[in-house]
Amino acid sequence: MNTPSEELAARLEVYRDYLQLLARVQIDRTLQAKLDVSGVVQQTILEAYQELAQQGTENVDHITAWLRQLLAHNLTDEIRKLRTDKRNVYRERSLQAALEKSSQNLEAWLVAEQSSPSAPVHRQEEALRVSAALATLGEAQRDAILLRYFHGWSLNQIAEHLDRSHAATAGLLKRGLQRLREQFRSSDSPG
Repeated sequence: MNTPSEELAARLEVYRDYLQLLARVQIDRTLQAKLDVSGVVQQTILEAYQELAQQGTENVDHITAWLRQLLAHNLTDEIRKLRTDKRNVYRERSLQAALEKSSQNLEAWLVAEQSSPSAPVHRQEEALRVSAALATLGEAQRDAILLRYFHGWSLNQIAEHLDRSHAATAGLLKRGLQRLREQFRSSDSPG
């Protein structure tokens, strides 16, 4: 039987891929080489765990929004360390807004507007599911999909950014999407 602290840790761990996806979408590729995104996400989960354990409750009404806020602060701190800038509240708010927009883009990509009361919960579950699936792709496939479907880049822009040919980039997108579809089909099938 799991202890309450193990259950809390497991509950927060579900958000790891989601937070990494949001961070990767927002951080410039040149900064990603210098910034340990996994470390920032780990710090975010640790801070959330400590805060929830200290409160003696794990009931956070809007946990994804709260985690995005923690992530935005942690990313801003790490970027500031890299750039050795003083605190810039505008940049911090801007990053927080960008993370919120990325989350909304992810939800919009997943499902069209739903009118049922359970729709927000379903969208959150799907966002976590897509984040986990994207985490299984290779870096180039994941980047190509994120740039195309989350940022709306053209195939030529993606090819130039990834320093690949047009055909190679199209192949990355095709294979990445095919792999995602296969993952969803296998997880949706009974048994």
